[in-house]
Amino acid sequence: MDQPDRNLTNIDAPSAFRDRIASMDDDGKRKWVFPRKPSGRFYNARTWFSYLLLAIMFSGPFITINGRPFLLLNIIERKFIILGMAFWPQDSFIFVLATLTFVVGILLFTVIFGRLFCGWACPQTIFLEMVFRKIEYLIDGNANKQRKLKAQKWNAEKIFKRVSKHAIFWALSFIIGNTFLAYIIGKDELFEIITSPVSEHAGGFAIMVLFTTIFYYVYASFREQICTQICPYGRLQSVLLDDKSIVVAYDFNRGEKRGSPKKKSADELGDCIDCNQCVEVCPTGIDIRNGTQLECVNCTACIDACDTVMDKVKRPRGLIRYDSFNGIRTGEKLSLNFRNIGYSAVLVALTVFFFILLVTRSDVESTILRSYGTMYQDIGNNHFTNLYTVKVLNKTFDDLPIHFELQEPVGVLKMVGSDLKVSGQDKTEGAFFVDLSGDLLEGTETKLKITVHSGERLLETVKTSFMGPRK
Repeated sequence: MDQPDRNLTNIDAPSAFRDRIASMDDDGKRKWVFPRKPSGRFYNARTWFSYLLLAIMFSGPFITINGRPFLLLNIIERKFIILGMAFWPQDSFIFVLATLTFVVGILLFTVIFGRLFCGWACPQTIFLEMVFRKIEYLIDGNANKQRKLKAQKWNAEKIFKRVSKHAIFWALSFIIGNTFLAYIIGKDELFEIITSPVSEHAGGFAIMVLFTTIFYYVYASFREQICTQICPYGRLQSVLLDDKSIVVAYDFNRGEKRGSPKKKSADELGDCIDCNQCVEVCPTGIDIRNGTQLECVNCTACIDACDTVMDKVKRPRGLIRYDSFNGIRTGEKLSLNFRNIGYSAVLVALTVFFFILLVTRSDVESTILRSYGTMYQDIGNNHFTNLYTVKVLNKTFDDLPIHFELQEPVGVLKMVGSDLKVSGQDKTEGAFFVDLSGDLLEGTETKLKITVHSGERLLETVKTSFMGPRK
C-alpha cells in the first residue's frame, strides 16, 4: 500500500524493508527469530479459541454419526465421509463445487478481513504459537534466555534442555501426524497399525514415521518460513488486499514522529515512543510500523504489546489495531464496495446451489446401457426386445434391495435372474430385457424412462434408449 507524503523517521528508504524477508540476513542465511512471549486481551482470546479448534481437530477422527466417522478423506481407497454422509468419485461435481465455493469464500474473506484466518485459525499458527512455543518458553525460558542458550557452549544444562524439548516436540508431532492420518485411513485402521507388529503393516508404519517427521521439522525448525516461502495464501493476499481491507495496522498519523518523551518535547512527537516492543514480540520478526508486509500473519501480538505500553505512558490504546489503511489515513469507517457485494452474491449463490445438490443427492447411482455389441431381437407378434446391463452404486451404509420399473413407454421389463441386492458402500451389476410393441417405437431409437426402487421407495429415475427397426 502506498503511504501518504509525510516526514517520518523510519522511511528514509521507503522500500528497504521489502527487499528481503525479515528472517533472512543480507547473505540469504536464516536469522532465527526469538519473539518475546506475548500477553494481553487478544492473546488470551486467541488462546481459548485455539484450544477450541484443537479440541475439535483431535476429537474429529473419533466422533461418529450412526456408527460412521464424522469426517473421513480416504484418498487411497477413494472413500469419503463428510458429516456422516458417504461420497464417491461419482460425486466429483459436488467436490468441485465445494472447492469453488471455498476458494470464492477465501477471496471474499481476504478482501474484507485480510489475513484474519492466518492469525486466528490457521493450523500452522495455532500449533506453532499455542503449542510448541509455549513448551519452548517453559523449557528454554523467555526470548533473552533462548538467545543465550543458543549461543552458549554445549554443557549439561544445554544438552538436557535440548533433548527434553525435542523429545516433547517429536512426541507432539507423532500425535499430530497420526491425528491427520486418522482422517485419511480411519481410526480403526490407524489403531491396527499402531498395535500390530511392524512387519504386518510396514507401509502404514512408514507413513506414520513420514507424517511425524514432517510435522517435527516444520515446528522444530522451519517454523515461520512456512508462511513466507511455502504457503500460497500469503502470496495471494498481495493481490487481494486493498485500502479498505481490515489488517493489523499502525496508526502513523497518531504515532509519528517517534521518540522518547524524555529526550524531546511532547509537542514534537507522536504517541509512538519507539520502544520496539511491537518488533520484539512479532513471531515473524517484522516491524509493523513499516506497513502491511508479506510476513505479517495478523496474530495481534503487536497490538497487545503496544496497548500495554500505551497504558504505561497514559496514552490511548489502539496505536496498533485492526483497521484499514484508508481508515487510518482518512478516518473513514469500513464500508461495502462493489467488489465485496459482487463476491458476496456469488458466494451465496454457490453455497445455496451446493446445499441443494447435497439435499437432492440420490442414495444410489445407476448406470443403464444397452449391452455392448447387441442389436434388437424380433420375438414375433410385432414385439422387439433389447438387452441392458445395469450398474448400481449404493452410497448409503445400509443393504438395499433394488428393482426396476419401466415407466415410459408401456412395456415389459424382465430381470435376468433375480432382483439385485447391493450392500452398503458397495456396487453391483445385473442385466434385464425390455420388451416393447413395434407400434410404440419411434424409429431406430426410442426414449425410455426407467425408475429405480428399493421396496416402495423411489430412488432415482434413469433415461436411456431402445433400439428398433427402421420404419
